[in-house]
Amino acid sequence: MILGVQFYTVRDHCKTLEDFAESLKKVADIGYTTVQISGTCAYEPAWLAEQLKANGLSCVITHVPFDRIKEDTAAVIADHTVFGCDYIGLGSMPTSFNDPQTLPTVLDLAHTAGAAMAKAGKKFMYHNHHGEFMRTCTAADGTPLTVLEYMMQETTPEELGFTLDTYWVQAGGADVVQTIGRFAGRIPCVHLKDMSVAPTQDGKWYEQHMASVGSGNLNWESILSAFELAGAQYALVEQDNCYGEDPFLCLKRSYDYLTAMGLQ
Repeated sequence: MILGVQFYTVRDHCKTLEDFAESLKKVADIGYTTVQISGTCAYEPAWLAEQLKANGLSCVITHVPFDRIKEDTAAVIADHTVFGCDYIGLGSMPTSFNDPQTLPTVLDLAHTAGAAMAKAGKKFMYHNHHGEFMRTCTAADGTPLTVLEYMMQETTPEELGFTLDTYWVQAGGADVVQTIGRFAGRIPCVHLKDMSVAPTQDGKWYEQHMASVGSGNLNWESILSAFELAGAQYALVEQDNCYGEDPFLCLKRSYDYLTAMGLQ
């Protein structure tokens, strides 16, 4: 797998094009060679292509708003071609899981926009959180399924891939390694995010925290081996919340840990 950064980690440092360009340089200086663009300020595709080239980076996947994917599929595909990106991601469900139309709407998008992307040599990708591990769906034989399992069942590999996120799998109560195996062949891009336990702000209890990879409690030796066996190509480090730490230092900590384990 090729190691990269999910730019949502440094979104607060990408609110202007100047800061965005500096953040790309900082990530490259750490040693990362690939990125996922998500949560940044608006940019022109040609500008991003230029900045990526200047820093020796490749953008392998993005997150694009649901409405833009649905209403302007051809332009989204064209934009990604400009900066050489083959995977077009949706970061989450467009509305609440409590809305009965939410899941059918995303599946319809896979059947339409996802199919169009496949014809253009791209792939539509869906990023999970923990809600997708609710067992609210049913297989044809009556077996209960998680939302994510149902999404896989109701789409083809050409129409939809999954950006499996290790933290959210664990937060959803699922076994990370087992889930990776279940989605083998459908997870070319994945998110590496650790989970630790820390006191709450009032000090009266404990809560889950997102952590730099190797700083928490996930079994990374088993997880990375499972991803390799499942055909994952790009492993993007993400830490949505750095709890006051410099996110670039958190990314460096993850980089040092993962490269010591053999990723590059």
